[in-house]
Amino acid sequence: MGSKHSDNGHSAGAVAVDDPAKVRNVVLVGPSGSGKTTLAEALLASTGVLTRPGSVTEGTTVCDHDPAAVRQQRSVGLAVAPVQHGGVKINLIDTPGYADFVGELRAGLRAADAALFVVSAAEGVDPATISLWEECAMVGMPRAVVVARTDHQRADVLTGIASCQEAFGAGVVPLYLPDGDGLVNLLTTDDPRFEEQRNALIEGIIAESEDETLMDRYLGGEEVDQATLIADLETAVARGSFHPVMPVCALTGLGLPELLDGVARAFPSPLEHPLPEVTGVDGIPQPRLEADPNGPLVAEVVRTAVDSYVGRVSLVRVFSGTLRPERPVHVSGHGMADRGHEDHDVDERVAHVYSPLGANLREVPYCVAGDLCALTKLGSAETGDTVSAPEKPLLVAPWEMPEPLLPVAVVPRSRSDEDNLARNLGKLVAGDPTLRLERNAETHQLVLWCMGEAHADVVLARLRAGGAEVDTEPVRVALRETFAVQAKGHGRHVKQSGGHGQYAVCDIVVDPLPRGSGFEFVDRIVGGAVPHQFIPSVEKGVRAQLERGLQGGHPVVDVRVTLVDGKAHSVDSSDAAFQTAGALALKDAATTGRTCLLEPLDEVTVRLPDDHLGTVLGDLSSRRGRVLGTEAESPGYTLIRAEVPATELLRYAVELRSLTSGTGTYTRRFSRYDPLPQTLATQAK
Repeated sequence: MGSKHSDNGHSAGAVAVDDPAKVRNVVLVGPSGSGKTTLAEALLASTGVLTRPGSVTEGTTVCDHDPAAVRQQRSVGLAVAPVQHGGVKINLIDTPGYADFVGELRAGLRAADAALFVVSAAEGVDPATISLWEECAMVGMPRAVVVARTDHQRADVLTGIASCQEAFGAGVVPLYLPDGDGLVNLLTTDDPRFEEQRNALIEGIIAESEDETLMDRYLGGEEVDQATLIADLETAVARGSFHPVMPVCALTGLGLPELLDGVARAFPSPLEHPLPEVTGVDGIPQPRLEADPNGPLVAEVVRTAVDSYVGRVSLVRVFSGTLRPERPVHVSGHGMADRGHEDHDVDERVAHVYSPLGANLREVPYCVAGDLCALTKLGSAETGDTVSAPEKPLLVAPWEMPEPLLPVAVVPRSRSDEDNLARNLGKLVAGDPTLRLERNAETHQLVLWCMGEAHADVVLARLRAGGAEVDTEPVRVALRETFAVQAKGHGRHVKQSGGHGQYAVCDIVVDPLPRGSGFEFVDRIVGGAVPHQFIPSVEKGVRAQLERGLQGGHPVVDVRVTLVDGKAHSVDSSDAAFQTAGALALKDAATTGRTCLLEPLDEVTVRLPDDHLGTVLGDLSSRRGRVLGTEAESPGYTLIRAEVPATELLRYAVELRSLTSGTGTYTRRFSRYDPLPQTLATQAK
């Protein structure tokens, strides 16, 4: 995002909208390969925005401008492509269909007021498609369905519509049906061949009507006028309970005018879609927002990109007020510290306001509530940040972001790559909330937590494109060590050769404690064998050695160390000498006693369709997991709760997706440390 030229030939300039009622923000949702990007390209060409449509396979589409998208031949990021139809500006928001990029999908849902669900007529509905449908339902997004790729040799439109009805449930009703080389509008046709489908459509629309007498009148034989049906259709779609289906063909243009008419006339405007809650930067709730161009300025950064020419580009959804160039704004980001986004509140200045067309930026004089725009050079703006007026800074409630669960350890190839790596990581983390950066102090690894292999591939490619040559290495899990039985240790640090001598002797007893107890130090010295002032020195030396580890170099936990005896010298004893003696005593205890390694145990919650329950349970068992229980989560879905060693979860995000055909998801949180089996402990040492 950010270039100001086109490869396809743009024939239409950007136009600023004055009225939110004349805006439709529509997110294209569907599985990878369903034809979303090709459909957007066809709509751009049919409305004159492009002189010719681009090709996904040739890498010339407006929406798939990212080099990674061109290389993988699938969308990897959100892109916006506005078109004009019937006096309405339609912002088409193209999103990736692959599960690794669900964060981009959720950003698209946040920016949109309705979802256009794209299903291939050749493929039907698969489990991944149903999962995406549930993503939309989870946030209450109004939805319609497009059956695309009707020109495919295996395409069957009627079967495709039937599979949508079966998969998505009640409320999925065709608005148009194929008839020869064209489409028939079921709202207006009087063709007896389509009477059954027309009646089902009208009854579905009327069922959502605010006029409770309309159904009785219709069933009584009264003809309902088209204007009433269209108004009730818009109401039904806006409520999210009615989902019209339209067949289209991007290649031949079949259904494109009808689709544009349907979006412009039946999809909700920003005035009809509930806006997110807002607070002050101090957390105090504020009145609910309205899409009022004259209201207080509140906008949200839904995507951040860094362009090599213009710098940081922020894609913004304006919820309230009007964004204008050459005006000061306040940028707030809160609540994402765990992802590497520290809280920040900064006043900046908007230089220019642009209407984005994929990677291209077209300058506009303003952007009103309900519309989307791009801002450049907001140095502090990150994805999820709120842009508001400096005199009244506000904060929009964040949308739910998925947790990245695939760790990838990266290593710079040379010293010069270290600086490039640090600089590029900052840019990536600022733009991608689904990427988490961890610098593990115990394993000394730089770990990127990604959504999956495809996401990791894109992240690594962007790092290398930025000049940071990196390699990957196996991720190491931080282990712990403890004492299995009581042990005694003797520490003697005596040096008398030249200068000031060193003299310290101490005897300790180490006892194992229950898991999670931490460290205890007990003083049992009698008769001043170790002078009082040196007892804290012994504890300090023991603590330091616990952190450094013993035989395997892993931190030692859950032990009680009791100082029972020792010796001191009136001249040569010192704080440093007793620290050293305490460390030596602990090491001696490890040689005479028996220690064991501990591995982190995570509590895992897996959500999956019932069809895959047995397979996943067996797989968890093979990972040394202990199932705590299962419960029905929703019709057809089950939740599994289990405890699984963290070492067995390094690639579980990828493998669970494979086991469940892309429909299973899971969350994890640290539970405790448990002893590592002896066979594995031998390999780890």
